[in-house]
Amino acid sequence: MEEKYLLVNQLRRAAVSVCSNIAEGSSRFSGPEKKRFYEISRSSLVEIDTQTDISISLGYMNQEDLQQIEGLMEAVFKMLSKMINNLS
Repeated sequence: MEEKYLLVNQLRRAAVSVCSNIAEGSSRFSGPEKKRFYEISRSSLVEIDTQTDISISLGYMNQEDLQQIEGLMEAVFKMLSKMINNLS
């Protein structure tokens, strides 16, 4: 049970990191600073993807849940990538 708690906690932290880094990046004035925070946000999204894979392997999540989450992650990943590319 502790394993599940730790994984859920890590997922929450990564999700908060995605949102927080988008917010912090958007408040920056220089392009390179904005880009850095958006890249960190995108990395946290990749972390969530890895953690959902682990959750499936451990039986904590089913395929239906995963499909819904993957769709959302893909949309956010594309938006972040576009934001990053616009700053390059």
